[in-house]
Amino acid sequence: MADQKRETPRLDQLESGPWPSFVKELKKSRKNPMTEDLLGQLERSYEDKVVHWKHGGLVGVKGYGGGVIGRYSDVAAEFPKCAEFHTMRINQPAGWFYTSTVLRKICDIWEKHGSGITNMHGSTGDVILLGTTTPELEPTFQELTAAGFDLGGSGSAMRTPSCCCGMSRCEWALYDTMALTHDLTMTFQDEMHRPAFPYKFKIKCSGCPNDCVASIARADMSIIGTWRDDIRIDQDAVRAYVAAGTFDMSADVVDRCPTRCMHWDGKKLGIDDSNCVKCMHCINAMPKALRPGTDRGAVILIGSKAPIMGGALLSSVIVPFLKIETPYDDIKEVTQAIWDLWAEHGKNRERVGEFIQRIGLGSFLEQIGLEPCPEMVMQPRTNPYIFYEDESENAEG
Repeated sequence: MADQKRETPRLDQLESGPWPSFVKELKKSRKNPMTEDLLGQLERSYEDKVVHWKHGGLVGVKGYGGGVIGRYSDVAAEFPKCAEFHTMRINQPAGWFYTSTVLRKICDIWEKHGSGITNMHGSTGDVILLGTTTPELEPTFQELTAAGFDLGGSGSAMRTPSCCCGMSRCEWALYDTMALTHDLTMTFQDEMHRPAFPYKFKIKCSGCPNDCVASIARADMSIIGTWRDDIRIDQDAVRAYVAAGTFDMSADVVDRCPTRCMHWDGKKLGIDDSNCVKCMHCINAMPKALRPGTDRGAVILIGSKAPIMGGALLSSVIVPFLKIETPYDDIKEVTQAIWDLWAEHGKNRERVGEFIQRIGLGSFLEQIGLEPCPEMVMQPRTNPYIFYEDESENAEG
């Protein structure tokens, strides 16, 4: 069957629509017998309406507890070339910068040892190499490390940190996301390669509140660039935007401010910076007229996740402002404090955001040594779930 193309009528339908199809890309690699059997098994899954993969198993490389996701077929007799189809996660460079030489090297290694199918990149950020057998894991790992690459995170561990391109290409970056991501990756190698947490823990770094890596929705810890002084305004440039007529200043900028902290009198734009929540809307609308302040750092948020267990969560503020300066000791200390508490008291498969919901933010902050502050309130005029004890009651006790 290796030299014969399988009939895949259901998969063929997925190529007929107006959008790019993964089936078309898979068929480009069908000269590899693993991919040919993969197409056959996938067609079978559409027929049976059952996913024919068995997840898991103790499979990996020596000395590592993560980085490899075991995949085994439950119809291996029918599709022997993909009886084992393990996935390897490879730690991507910060900002996803590659040379063409390095990309070719990765592809050459994978075509030699696996199916040749890649995913650039997974939701965590890793290079995803799809489909190899257990005997090929160690040789693949050896060649990847010789090329300068390491495995990424998987399982109940710190996942591979990821970031936006930061100061390398973006004028809005308020700290060096790539430097911080690289430092955290190198510092927390043990936590990434040897799973010891209740569940996964993702760190994502965004250089500004535009949050181009969507850290606020996908990271257990979001580190988002911000500023704490006033937005810089070039009034002449503001008037030039208005005169150009590309947008309505009142309807498109001022009225869309979420905290109504802006006003426009026809000649001068005013901003009440004490009520600004750094949403970046006005700056994005008038980049030549408005710029972030110069007292720059980052806000640290915690607790977001996708709706796998218990529903989706967005991150909420835990540190309103922090200077991002090497060697990043403040970030590492608060991260370690969170891990120590969560690792000791978290339930199996309980993300840190769910853990905070279960024990209460007040108890969580007390245990990790942070003081509550107004920025931790999720929405205005609702219970911030911080309960203050009466000083007189404490004195009596």
